[in-house]
This record gives sequence, C-alpha cells and structure tokens, in this order.
Amino acid sequence: MHPNPAFRQDPREKNLAFARARGFGILSINGPEGPIAAHIPFLLNDDASFAEMHLARSNPIARAALPAPALIAVSGPDAYISPDWYGPHSEVPDQVPTWNYIAVHLRGTLEPLPDGALRPHVDALSAEHEGRIAGKRPWTSAKMTEGALPRMLRMILPFRFRVTSVEGTWKLNQNKTPEIRARAAQALSRGDPAAQAIATLMKEQPTG
Repeated sequence: MHPNPAFRQDPREKNLAFARARGFGILSINGPEGPIAAHIPFLLNDDASFAEMHLARSNPIARAALPAPALIAVSGPDAYISPDWYGPHSEVPDQVPTWNYIAVHLRGTLEPLPDGALRPHVDALSAEHEGRIAGKRPWTSAKMTEGALPRMLRMILPFRFRVTSVEGTWKLNQNKTPEIRARAAQALSRGDPAAQAIATLMKEQPTG
C-alpha cells in the first residue's frame, strides 16, 4: 500500500465493494523458501468476514501447512502519468512521471475446508459471474455430461480466507490541484481502456 495518506482515505466499504466486484486477485503466503502466490477467483461473503476459493491440488499453497497468514492483492486499472500532462513547465515545474492505480489488500488467515464445501462453492462462483453476463441464460453445471463434473472436482480443493484487515490505495493524483488533475485526466481519456478508466476515477475522486 502507498505510504501517502492522501491515497488511502477511502472507507472500508468502498474497498470491499471494489474487491467484491473484481472477484479475482493474487493469493500469497510465506513458503519455506519464500513467498508463494496463486492467481485465484474468490467470493466474499455478505459481511466480508471471509472469502471462499479453490486451488488445484498440485498448487504449492494447497500443499502448504495450513492454517497460515495470507494476503489477497486485488488490482484494478492502472495508467502511466506523464509530467507533460500537468501543464507548461513554467507553470508546473519539476514534476516527475508517476503511475496511477487502484489496489486493495485483504489480510487474514487461509484454512482448508472439508471436501463437501467444494461443490457449493464452485456452483456459487459460477452463478455469481454468469449472473453478470447480460443477454444469455446463465450456464450451470447441469449442462455437463453426467459424471464429468465429479471427475474435475477431484482435481481441486476448497479453502476459506478469514479476513482480518482491509487496506486500499486509490492513487489518482489527489496530491495535485484540481486544475492539474483535470489536465492529466483529459490526456488519459484519449488512451487505452485502462487509462480511460483511471481518467474517469480521477474526475470522481475528491482532492485529498
């Protein structure tokens, strides 16, 4: 998380809403030879006290000694910021390049779940994301050939991540004046989709 408090003033609810909407992050624990990471989809429960996920049986995290302290890093859009976008050097001197981005860290404890939790989890996970797709009937496992899903489920294991703290960084040039931020946002609005997303967020975010 960025140390500047100007980028870390958003409430817990906003950070959790972002993590819930993304539903995908990097799970990391400390292994015997250093950090171990896995890219995973996850589901936060209603009060965000825990998240559920699954891992391949062969994943090093799945074979680690659990329960264990863990981190889920959830990334949003990001974009490079050129100092030239702030305005003429005579008006805004001695600026340097930077990067604007959104990130939320969930800290907590990772623990295994019993095998019986796996099927409800994968059904809930697919239902969540199928429900976000407009214009089609949601896919369900009922469409699969009989016996196919149980064979596939034997390759993965269910886990629960108990959330103990939530941190977020919304680095959107809050340390600049509204005029300078507006110039940078206007330049970003002509960029790729990630840059355009950051531009929109910069216009919405209050100045710190």
